[in-house]
Amino acid sequence: MTAAVLTEQEGLIGTIILNQPARRNALGQTLLGEMIAALEDFQKGGVRVVVIRATAEAEVWSSGHDIMELPARVDPLSYSVPLERALRAIKEFSGPVIAMIHGSVWGGAAELVLCCDIVIGDETCRFAITPANLGLPFNTTGLLDFVRRLPLNLVKEMFFTAAPVKALEAHKWGILNHLVDSGELENFTYDMARLIASKAPLTITVIKEQLRVLAEAEPIAPAVMERIEELRHLVAHSDDYAEGIRAFKEKRQPVFLGK
Repeated sequence: MTAAVLTEQEGLIGTIILNQPARRNALGQTLLGEMIAALEDFQKGGVRVVVIRATAEAEVWSSGHDIMELPARVDPLSYSVPLERALRAIKEFSGPVIAMIHGSVWGGAAELVLCCDIVIGDETCRFAITPANLGLPFNTTGLLDFVRRLPLNLVKEMFFTAAPVKALEAHKWGILNHLVDSGELENFTYDMARLIASKAPLTITVIKEQLRVLAEAEPIAPAVMERIEELRHLVAHSDDYAEGIRAFKEKRQPVFLGK
């Protein structure tokens, strides 16, 4: 069986390559498990910088969560599911994680990219967050990942419309740190990775963790969390969510009734 991700290490730089282009690199349990394992191996191997990328020929960087694995009438984004564990693994990796983006990024993959420390893309990249296409109950941690990175009005537009943000707009709004020509994408990305790897690793590790803790330090009152979870429970058990999953599997447009 072909590996869902490939890994490479050159000196202090590790690379994770999404390796299921025929499945549009959907974030299924196998791919995410291999990504988490790769990050753990890089951590043990002293890697200072990780690059996450797709194979060179892939037109879709990732289509997002594997919808065939989403359960109906159950919270699909609970704390322990593979996607949430992978997002935490990226955030908690001791060194910077760089997303190198060629092609489109959809759904949960857009959140995965925003959880990386630096994002570099070319003119082919675009980003869409698509729970409204499925009636899916997006989780609070995920919303905060977007709100901490992007202006609130852009977050609302992305979630309400599920329309893709193209490369120029992605750079303008800060989804991308750098927008470079596709012919220069790989050189630019690895030049930055090598520059970071040459710096004091303990300093970078501590600063990354400080920034993570500070960004996540906003207190949320227990009553607010209880209300949010009640609202998410309503969506997770709704007819619309079941219809969204069913329509995807039947390859048709869903008919949402707000129930």
